[in-house]
Amino acid sequence: MLKKLITAVLLLTAAVVLFVNCAPQFGGKATGISLDKMKNSRNYKDGKFVNLVETSMDMGVGSMLETMKEYFQKVNGTPSQPLPVKFGEGDQSAVDSLTYLTWFGHSAFLLEMEGQRILLDPMLGKAASPVPFMINRFPYEEKIDIDAIEDIDAVIISHDHYDHLDHSSIVKLDKVVNHFYVPLGVGAHLQRWGVKADKITELDWWQDTTLEHIKLVCTPSRHFSGRGLTDRNATLWSSWVIQGSHTNLYFSGDSGYAGHFKQIGEKFGPFDFTLMECGQYNEKWAQIHMMPEETLQAHLDVKGKKMMPIHWGAFELAMHTWTDPVERLLTAADKHNVEVVSPFIGERFSLNGMEPQERWWKHVLNRQVASK
Repeated sequence: MLKKLITAVLLLTAAVVLFVNCAPQFGGKATGISLDKMKNSRNYKDGKFVNLVETSMDMGVGSMLETMKEYFQKVNGTPSQPLPVKFGEGDQSAVDSLTYLTWFGHSAFLLEMEGQRILLDPMLGKAASPVPFMINRFPYEEKIDIDAIEDIDAVIISHDHYDHLDHSSIVKLDKVVNHFYVPLGVGAHLQRWGVKADKITELDWWQDTTLEHIKLVCTPSRHFSGRGLTDRNATLWSSWVIQGSHTNLYFSGDSGYAGHFKQIGEKFGPFDFTLMECGQYNEKWAQIHMMPEETLQAHLDVKGKKMMPIHWGAFELAMHTWTDPVERLLTAADKHNVEVVSPFIGERFSLNGMEPQERWWKHVLNRQVASK
């Protein structure tokens, strides 16, 4: 029996290693010029990228067991009713002096700015994991039609985690995308998935480039990266500043709270609009994901005007209820007189004229109660 058990464990281990090394969704490893750029980065030490401040992500066995227990005991972690969406609705005009956003849930957006169509972290697939049966997207009343997305001038990626960089989405979008802008090292994933090297620009923190008349700046965040078993922090993670002639926008990516927000605000603020991470948090990993109250403070630090909470409304990645992020953020915003935008998923809206909306998630909760 012992021999059979050892053999089974060895076979399982070999299968996992083979799967991780061969399955394309795990991405690629940087080589050549890309690897040289990484090694020359001041943020790259001993073969890994590091945060600007000391950041711990390790939990002991006891903490991990406690977390697993909390995860299975939680309630209302996911909506029991399909979420309402408004794909194809909202303001459908097109004025170059106006900026438009369409939210796909979580941190995925279509940004239309000064004649450019830009996708931010376009995770449009079903599962935020390397396998299709784990971490599935919340049910929507209407599925995201990725085939309807056309004429994309640029894709901006914040980091390589599965809920932000999706293999299936990139493969489908590549034929309609002109260029990809990513943090250092992330280009290797795209190239393994068929994206040509000359369509990829990799940037380090504080480096910038231009897309027509729009300035793109890769700015710091406090997080980590990795898609496999042995590539923790092998690629860089970031936030992004997107500056046009009429609109200055900040996209936080994923981040714990730290002093980089004030630095960004001092260098590039004030911002007309901020897309700020707000969701999938827990005290155990507070250094890499913000609590909603910290999200509000980060918005103030970067000198934002209007803001929108993101990183919620699609996947269950923490122990809080699915509506807790936006509710806590709105409570904090009321105390500071900060205007928060909360559109429906799929609703196209103008940043210049969007007013505070109804709390659409309340309707889902009410239907949930009525169905019991």
